[in-house]
Amino acid sequence: MSSLLEVVNLRVKFATEDGIVRAVDGVSFSVEEGRTLGIVGESGSGKSVTGLTVMGLTRSRNATLGGQVLFDGEDVLAMDEPRLRSLRGNDIAMIFQDPLSSLHPFYTVGKQLVEAYRTHNGGSKRDGRERAAEMLDLVGIPDARSRLDSYPHEFSGGMRQRTMIAMALINEPRVLIADEPTTALDVTVQAQILDLIQKLQSELRMAVIMITHDLGVVAELADDVSVMYAGRVVERAPTNTLFDGPQHPYTWGLLASIPRLSAPRDEELVPIAGRPPSLITPPTGCNFHPRCPYVRPAHTEVDPMLEPASQPGHSVACLLAESTRQRLWAQLREGAQPDEARAAAEPEVPS
Repeated sequence: MSSLLEVVNLRVKFATEDGIVRAVDGVSFSVEEGRTLGIVGESGSGKSVTGLTVMGLTRSRNATLGGQVLFDGEDVLAMDEPRLRSLRGNDIAMIFQDPLSSLHPFYTVGKQLVEAYRTHNGGSKRDGRERAAEMLDLVGIPDARSRLDSYPHEFSGGMRQRTMIAMALINEPRVLIADEPTTALDVTVQAQILDLIQKLQSELRMAVIMITHDLGVVAELADDVSVMYAGRVVERAPTNTLFDGPQHPYTWGLLASIPRLSAPRDEELVPIAGRPPSLITPPTGCNFHPRCPYVRPAHTEVDPMLEPASQPGHSVACLLAESTRQRLWAQLREGAQPDEARAAAEPEVPS
């Protein structure tokens, strides 16, 4: 099956007073109809900028874009503004991370939903209000029809988030980019919204890109996963493959920082040491080497490329030999700390 959306060597740079920020540096992925791609990583890894660029929302005088974003074979980066406006919010839609700043405070919720619908579908205002009320009801807004005349500040944070989801889905897009879609919601409503996205995806055959910090959401919803660090994809694989046998030390760190229900009550979470690197002056060699417990001298000089691992569809950008990575993960899975895992994995196959 051909990909509905294909991102090829995407690069996004922003000129600032301090220098050039390489926010996205050679990212590639593809999504087919009816499938979900999870993009995970810490804040500042380039996830949201990638999603915004797919939507055509990073165009500005201080931005330099490279690569291709192919939607149904047509390059989004090469589209003129009228074509892009006809695509955005219709064929490709996005649930934004911050619902408060994404809704206009001077217009009612209903007016904004009606505008999103009529811009691409025409019809009367009455038709637009009917569709808007239907969508608010679908995402769980109580007494949806009467709330059309409410302003965003009259909604709670969770209700604003659900309104943004309604706006993204109102035109039944073919590609949905969900940037932390359940951030402001409690656990019960979060589950309802994720179920709703799955249900609509099944009905509409949408391709979904789920941008999130929550690996639990990824494990439940995504068919494939791309792990981003410092503007790059450092590991990608089918979801089951990634969770069964991750091969990048950064992915191990993300998994180790998740609370486990089966863990002893006194077990401490293991945070990833250090901080994400500057995207203006990144470290030499592997971007992750200043934080990596398994770093070798060569890793400070050689920049690893994303290369295939032994499992189908699994690629990783790490200079450690695959046999070494497998031994390290086996030790970590058994509960070893990084120092213990490193000792058990020696002698290392030279990298």
